[in-house]
Amino acid sequence: MHLLTVSGSLRAVSSNGAVLEAIAALAPPHVRVTRFTGLADLPAFNPDLDGEGATPPAAVAQWRAAIAGVDAIVICSPEYAHGVPGSLKNALDWLVSGPDVPGLPVAVVNATTRAHHAHDSLLETLRTMSAEVVEAASVRLPLGPGQRTAEAILADPAVSAQLTAALDALLAAVVTSK
Repeated sequence: MHLLTVSGSLRAVSSNGAVLEAIAALAPPHVRVTRFTGLADLPAFNPDLDGEGATPPAAVAQWRAAIAGVDAIVICSPEYAHGVPGSLKNALDWLVSGPDVPGLPVAVVNATTRAHHAHDSLLETLRTMSAEVVEAASVRLPLGPGQRTAEAILADPAVSAQLTAALDALLAAVVTSK
């Protein structure tokens, strides 16, 4: 089984990235977890670059190749100005016309319980794209100020248990969807 993780944050060190590292550490041995780190490389979405006969930019081809063939996606994203970061929305726009997202199990994880606008907006975008949003795997974590590393997240039994339950729900959805 292959999971792709995507952070909506472009920061080199972020709580969103730490959450994804924790998820990778919690994944069972039979699950391969790959992190996509190329959001900043994607050009602004332009349908003219993607129409019939057009060759999409290399970064777009890499993004689509990363999605193709995975069994599920975990997205962990911050909220900026009550919305999804532009880089993440842009990345999703590049996938709208492709065949890989419809029916694909997706978990949306948020590194805080306070940011709900972006979480809700991201869920709406993914549903519009016909992704299979796994509600039981889509969680908002109560991270504290000292929980900015995967190690600190994993050391908190309540947060670690919440992530494990979310991961279990996502993996169950993958098995069910096959």
